[in-house]
Amino acid sequence: MTIEFDDDVMAGLSTVMPDDMTALVEEVTEAAEATEQSPLAPSSFPFSVDTATLPLEGGTDPAFGTVMWRTLVCADRTPSSDMVMGLAEFGPGGTLLPHRHAPAEVYYGVEGSGTITIDGEAHHIAPGIAVFVPSEAEHGTVAGPEGLKFVYVFPNARFAEVDYRFSAAGAQG
Repeated sequence: MTIEFDDDVMAGLSTVMPDDMTALVEEVTEAAEATEQSPLAPSSFPFSVDTATLPLEGGTDPAFGTVMWRTLVCADRTPSSDMVMGLAEFGPGGTLLPHRHAPAEVYYGVEGSGTITIDGEAHHIAPGIAVFVPSEAEHGTVAGPEGLKFVYVFPNARFAEVDYRFSAAGAQG
C-alpha cells in the first residue's frame, strides 16, 4: 500500500501546522506505509503534542468573548480521530459567551479559576476540577481575577465539526 499526499495537501499542512507537526505527519505516513495501515486510522499510532509550539487562536471575535485556545488533538491537524482536545486560555475576567452545541464536552481545570454556568447553574473550575457539559446545554465561562486555563474535550474528530450557537447577548443564567 502506498500513501501519497499531493503538493497542495502538503503545502496546506505546512500553513496550519508548525514544522515539527508537518514532520510528524510525514513520519506517521511512512510508518503507515510500512505496516499497510491508514495513517489516520483510529488509535493506529501514538503521538505527542507540545502545547508551547502551537499557535494561540481566537480572542478576536466578539461573538465568542475573549477566550483564546490552542488545538492539541484534531483530525485535520494530528494523526487522530474521534476526539478533539484543546487548551482554553482566559485573561483575568475573560469570557466565553453563553452558547450551545450538539456534542457533550468535558473541561478540566489546569490553572487559575473561574465559573462555568451551565443551564443557569454556576460551577466552579480550578486546577484538578472536571466539569461535564451535557449535549445542547447552554454554557458560558467567566475567568477569575488570576485568569483561567482548562483542557476541553469533544467526542468529534474535528473542532470544525462543533457547531457553536451563541445565545442572545447577556442571556447567561
